[in-house]
Amino acid sequence: MVSASTALVALAALFWGLSGGIGGILMADGWDAFVVSFYRGLIGLLFVLIWLALRPHGSGLSNRRLWFWSAVAGIGVAGNFSFYFVSIANGSVAVAATLMYCAPVFVYLLSFALKLESPTALKWVAIAVVMVGIVLLTQIYDIGAGGLTPIGVGAGLLAGLSYAIFIFGFKYAAPHGSPQAILSIAFAILAVILIWPGDPEHLVAALSTPDWPLFAALGVLGAGLSFILYIVGLNHTAPAVASIVAMVEPVTASLFGVVILDETLAATQMLGMGLILVTATALSAAPSSAQPPLDTTLDHSPH
Repeated sequence: MVSASTALVALAALFWGLSGGIGGILMADGWDAFVVSFYRGLIGLLFVLIWLALRPHGSGLSNRRLWFWSAVAGIGVAGNFSFYFVSIANGSVAVAATLMYCAPVFVYLLSFALKLESPTALKWVAIAVVMVGIVLLTQIYDIGAGGLTPIGVGAGLLAGLSYAIFIFGFKYAAPHGSPQAILSIAFAILAVILIWPGDPEHLVAALSTPDWPLFAALGVLGAGLSFILYIVGLNHTAPAVASIVAMVEPVTASLFGVVILDETLAATQMLGMGLILVTATALSAAPSSAQPPLDTTLDHSPH
């Protein structure tokens, strides 16, 4: 059971990694990042609504706190999807995925600010190492190198910050209802938020485009199946193991970018990527009142 659950977490991370590459292909075909994000979330919404219909017990949908914190999670996931694809469009899949993986750093910084977590010298050192990794990965000292732009770097970091907001929203919603109910509300909020920046005309045009199979694959892999597999898998996966296995996402995204999209990474960028992935994984696996994001919320999930 434990090995099967770990495999589900790894599969979810693999799907998330592939979704970055699929989004990169769609944007290379001329689709806006917000249109891509909208359909990723909308198709994800259809999947979690089916999950909710099959497992309606303990949904908590009558609880106001569930709705409030799920809406916060929805704002976070809307920002995460959108900024991630904006970063890819203005940089590369590898850099965007790695910058997004800095989310544990933002979780700790938010926890420090909200006095939910006590800062320690070791945590500050870890955060500093991630910052060094970001400098090396983004080559901020030579911005523009390798096709990177300030928008790409900033959007990648905002994707990580947005994911941290999703983590907090999900965590505080969890005691009041089921994961499938929380995700249903969150993805619905995402769809509402992204209608305007996605432009209704472009959203409708996407329905009849030859690229529609890619949109469908993005939604199924990047939101529909992946979130469900991840949450179910965490039922029997230790937080530290899940954090390590989650590294499959940025590694897969980076390989997709290099192999399929012909992206390149300099030696210093690879060093920076390594510093970020190893340190962020260690921060995720460390015992914390704010970490991990989802595994402490699974009392309401189906077994």
